[in-house]
Amino acid sequence: MGREIARTVFTEADFARFRDRLRAETARLEAFALAGGFSDERFVAGFELEAWLLDHSGYPSPINEAYLGHLNSPWVVPELSRYNVELNVAPLPLGPGALGELERALAATWASSQAAAHDMDAVLAMIGILPTIRQRDLSLAHISALNRYAALNEQILRQRGGRPIHIRIAGRQDSLDILCPDVMLEAATTSFQVHLQVPEPASPRYYNASLISCAPLLGVGANSPYLFRRRLWEETRIPLFEQAVEAGGYGGLGDRRVRRVGFGLGYVGGRLTELFRENLDCFPVLMPVQIDGDAEPFAHLRLHNGSIWRWVRPLIGFDAAGRAHVRIEQRVLPSGPSLVDMLANAAFYYGLVRALAEAHTPPEADLGFEAAKANAYAAARDGLGAEVVWLDGRRHALRGLVLDELLPLARQGLAAYGLADAEAGGYLDIVGLRVRTCQTGAVWQVRRLERRGGDVVRMMADYLENQRSGAPVHEWEI
Repeated sequence: MGREIARTVFTEADFARFRDRLRAETARLEAFALAGGFSDERFVAGFELEAWLLDHSGYPSPINEAYLGHLNSPWVVPELSRYNVELNVAPLPLGPGALGELERALAATWASSQAAAHDMDAVLAMIGILPTIRQRDLSLAHISALNRYAALNEQILRQRGGRPIHIRIAGRQDSLDILCPDVMLEAATTSFQVHLQVPEPASPRYYNASLISCAPLLGVGANSPYLFRRRLWEETRIPLFEQAVEAGGYGGLGDRRVRRVGFGLGYVGGRLTELFRENLDCFPVLMPVQIDGDAEPFAHLRLHNGSIWRWVRPLIGFDAAGRAHVRIEQRVLPSGPSLVDMLANAAFYYGLVRALAEAHTPPEADLGFEAAKANAYAAARDGLGAEVVWLDGRRHALRGLVLDELLPLARQGLAAYGLADAEAGGYLDIVGLRVRTCQTGAVWQVRRLERRGGDVVRMMADYLENQRSGAPVHEWEI
C-alpha cells in the first residue's frame, strides 16, 4: 500500500481486470517457487518506524506534507494522517555487527528527521498510541494528501456497504464504544515493523514461529495503554487497528473468521505461497490499480497483499540484482519507547524466531494455531501480566516464561546468525531488565500518569524528555 495511484474512482471493469491479473500472477508465483525461483537464501534484517509529528504541547501537528518537503529524504515517507511519517533504513544481512549497524543507521535518520521537525517548531515522537490524541484529530480533514489514502477510505467503506466503523474495546480499567464515519482511527496506531528475509524453503517454519512469537513480543513491547484518555489494553493498537479498517472477506462482515486485519486463518503447511493463494480465494480486491506487470514482477499480487494486514505478513521482493526473496513482516510491535528499546525488541524477535523455526520438533506441532492466537490477544490485553499456554501444553505466567526460557532461546538464535554474545547479550539484557523491573512503555505511562494526577499533557512531556535521553524504558523514573 506504499504505492501512489493516479486515480481514486474505479469501475467494475477495473475490478474484473485486476482479479484476472491477480489470478494469473498467483499461479505464476506458485510455479516460480516450485521451480526454485527464490534464489536469495540470505537472512536479512530491516524495519520501518512510524512516528508522530507533535506541537510543543504534545498534541498532533498535521504538517507532514510541508515537513517531508523540508526534510527531503528518501528514507522518510508519509503515512495515513498528516501528523504521521514513516522512517526506513537500508536492510542488512543478519550477521556479526548487523544489529549495531542498524541501530546507528536508524539513529542517524531519526536525528536528521528530528532536526527538521525542530526547524518547523515541531517535535517527532515514537509511541504506539498518542495519549493526547482526540477524536476530532482523527478525521478526514487530517488525511494525507495522497490518492491512495483517499481510495483506501472509500473502498473500505464500500466493502462495508457504507456502514460506519464501530470501535468497541473492553479495557482493563475503562471501555470505549464509538462510531466512526471513516478509517482515520487507523492513524492512531503507529508501529515498529520488523522484517526478516529468510530462505524460501524454510519460510513456512519461520512464518509459523513468527506467529508463536507474537505473544512474548507483545508482552515485552507493550506501549499503547491509552486511547482518548481511557485506559484500555496494554497494547490497544491491536484491537483498534483491527476494528478501524474492519472489512471481511468474500463472505462480508458476517464471516467473523476472515478479516483484513488479524492473526490470519492458520499456520502455513507446505509453502509460504499458500498465503498468496489465500489472499486470492478469501479477500476481495480493494485497490484495482492497473500496473505494467512486465516492469514489476507480481505487481498486482504484491499490491493486493499490501491491502491485507495480517499481524505477521508474508512479502516477496527483489534485490538490486533482480534476485527474488521472501521475507516476513512482524507487525505487532508498537513504536517506541526509545530507539534502543526497539532494537532490543527486534533482537528478541530475530533470535527467538530463529530458535523456534530451527528446533528439531516444529513448535507449531505442540502449540495449536488457536492457542497461539489466544496467547497473542492475552498478551496485548494484559502485557507482562498475561498467562499463556506454551509448547508443553501448560499455562505459564508470561513474565516468567520470557525470563526462564525465551530469552535464552533468543540468545541461542542470535548466535546461529553469527552474532557475538556481547552484541546479542547487550540487546537481550535490555529486554530482560525491562521484564524483571516490570516496566514496559505501557506500565511507565500508567504509573507516570497517576504520579501526574491524570495530567496527560505533563505525562507526555515527561515521556518525550525520557525519549530524548536515549535511555531504555526500564531506566525511566516514575
